[in-house]
Amino acid sequence: MTNLQVYKKEVNAPMCPRTKEQNELIRMQRREQILDFAARTYFLTGGSFDIRDVAREAGLGYGTVYHYYPNRHLLIEDVLSCGFEQCEQALTQWANISRDTPDDRQLLTYCKTLLRLWQSDARAYLVYKMAAEHYTGLPEKDRHPAKRRFTERLYVPLQSIIQREDDSVDLMLAVLVGCCGLHYYANTSELDIDRIAQLAMQAITKES
Repeated sequence: MTNLQVYKKEVNAPMCPRTKEQNELIRMQRREQILDFAARTYFLTGGSFDIRDVAREAGLGYGTVYHYYPNRHLLIEDVLSCGFEQCEQALTQWANISRDTPDDRQLLTYCKTLLRLWQSDARAYLVYKMAAEHYTGLPEKDRHPAKRRFTERLYVPLQSIIQREDDSVDLMLAVLVGCCGLHYYANTSELDIDRIAQLAMQAITKES
């Protein structure tokens, strides 16, 4: 059989239909793609984006994105939900390691953990970025639940772990959020994680 005959046989061969599991995997991957680009589009547009902007950035058709998310509010809701889950998991894992009062070295490790997470997942960073803005970009009905979730599951647990009643948590997060924001707005490829984490620690230890 010649190469041409083999090629024609392959072209004319009936395509095997995808299994239910394959279709579900494709659906989940597409949803992840949409959510990731939605978070990144937030930074490119200052939060003023619509479904078409996300579709363009993700290289998808408008109808494809609309099929998953018919409006931006549902999209942002899922973006934040995924981001919260990632951040809560990171805090829980660190807390399990630092059951006793963490020293500055352990806290430095957590700063680096957050920065690595934010660098790899814009949704996780958006949770903290919007928290710094009191979630003003959300509709009223979503704003208070988001603020409450951030306070109860991320802010208060961290504050209780490091056992500092001053503004240490606020200062540390302000440095981390601000520096990581420059990364997203400038669309740079890498964060200087070690340097930024050191700056965050200097902010709360009052070192120069």
